[in-house]
Amino acid sequence: MSSPRAILHADLDAFYASVEQRDDPALAGRPVIVGGGVVLAASYEARAAGVRGGMGGARAYRLCPDAIVVPPRWSAYVEASRAVRAVFEAAAPEVEPVSIDEAFLDVTGLDRLGRSPSAIGRALRLDVRREVGLPLSVGGASTRMLAKIACGAGKPDGLLALAPDDELPFLRARPVGAVPGIGPATVERLDAHGIRTVADIAAWSEEVLVAWFGGHGGRRLHAVAHNLDRTPVRSGRRRRSFGAQAAMGRGPHGSAAIDARLVGLADRVTRRMRTAGRAGRTITVRVRLGDYTAITRARTLPLRTAESAVVLAVARALLAEERALLRRRGVTLVGIAVSALEADDAPLQLALPLDGEEAAGTVRDPRAVDTAVDAVLERFGSGSVTRGVLVGSPGSEGSWPDPDERGPDRG
Repeated sequence: MSSPRAILHADLDAFYASVEQRDDPALAGRPVIVGGGVVLAASYEARAAGVRGGMGGARAYRLCPDAIVVPPRWSAYVEASRAVRAVFEAAAPEVEPVSIDEAFLDVTGLDRLGRSPSAIGRALRLDVRREVGLPLSVGGASTRMLAKIACGAGKPDGLLALAPDDELPFLRARPVGAVPGIGPATVERLDAHGIRTVADIAAWSEEVLVAWFGGHGGRRLHAVAHNLDRTPVRSGRRRRSFGAQAAMGRGPHGSAAIDARLVGLADRVTRRMRTAGRAGRTITVRVRLGDYTAITRARTLPLRTAESAVVLAVARALLAEERALLRRRGVTLVGIAVSALEADDAPLQLALPLDGEEAAGTVRDPRAVDTAVDAVLERFGSGSVTRGVLVGSPGSEGSWPDPDERGPDRG
């Protein structure tokens, strides 16, 4: 007889801020904000005053004038994440990291070895605290979705592993906003139908939900209400894109400031692609406007590329098409992603002509600069070289990396 499915969701609490508090004992128990113009992360002491990630720095300081603001240290966060991942991989046969600070673990069948999901969760929290010095919350259930909800309910620094008979009662009591993937706009639409908890969703048939929310949305809501998520935990899943984004605050921001962000993001994304031996054809730019709506624009190239100059040139062209809109409504976040990935062992997209080089007959090897910069960074570290346009600019300070290295610090 096969064992019932058992999934754990492990999430580091206030990750960036917790790393800062770990490394500087003077910050322990104090309200800590990571970031300057925009809050990248806040300790639970700062959150108690209402500070949240993505909030403007001025507003955060008004809410919590005693807060200690520290700049982000990405290398420290990546190092901590790797150490935590090693703990996870020693505890479970299947581990799927989903960001720098969280992962799913499939522990199905380990109960036959005397290791229940609750016992594994307790061991994970103790090992991460002892070996890495960070607080960890863990949720357990038979599905990924419910394990993630349980983890959120157990925060901060907690463990909530649901027994099979307890899953549906626990799930049905949750507010709809606690379900992953149900954002504020969907919460508002659900509320218009008198739906405020998962139990309220379950009260309606799939046909009614489809009529209200469309085929995909209605079927998903029905599956959520009945805990029908069967998504597996996949170790070593091949990534589909490389991306990074940078919060900019409410501004106003001139075109030079926005372009500086694009430069830093293009360099960051393409360097990770080259390190992974990947190249892509579709370049996407995402912009969050001053009213917090977002626009996404994409262009697909005829050949794959992992070159900074090509990705930057396409990103600039995509934003140039929206120049009037950006000027009128402002910009609070810019992001770049490259998808349609393949191995880069075939000819890559040639760099676009820059600064009249083609006309002058002096076109350089399109990858020479990237190769040279990669070599310097590999030998001397991430702060050893940067573009001149970024010197003295906040353009790289608030950047988010791809999911394997870091992600928004929600927990």
